[in-house]
Amino acid sequence: MNIYLAIAGFLSAIAAVMHLGCIYFGAPWYRFFGAGEQMARLAEQGSPKPTWITCGVAIVLSVWALYAFSGAGIIQKLPFTRLVLIAICLVYTTRGIAGFFFILSPMGRSVEFWIWSSTICLVIGLLHCIGLKQQWVSLSL
Repeated sequence: MNIYLAIAGFLSAIAAVMHLGCIYFGAPWYRFFGAGEQMARLAEQGSPKPTWITCGVAIVLSVWALYAFSGAGIIQKLPFTRLVLIAICLVYTTRGIAGFFFILSPMGRSVEFWIWSSTICLVIGLLHCIGLKQQWVSLSL
């Protein structure tokens, strides 16, 4: 078992569950986790938009967790594991790095949101990258 991919998968799964928590608990959670005031207001108004967006993010994060677990050897091998893990590494690390550039122009979110979310994405991305490098030979294209 590859510990780096296992931890990365676990963190992606936690993020997915937290997104589902936003759907369930509504506006206070959207605000707390920095989704922006517009998303919180839409949730308060009963709009389906925050639910659909957040559900989509939760599904993507869940799939990413499964691929990390697959690469770690915890679950059966999934198709295109190597290619999907490369994409996951790129998305997480790019989001992590890019987010720091939004600190000066936070686009409706707090500076703290950009610092925390970017740091978290960067750490998860690096865990994926380290694990992928270690498992490279044993993973299918």
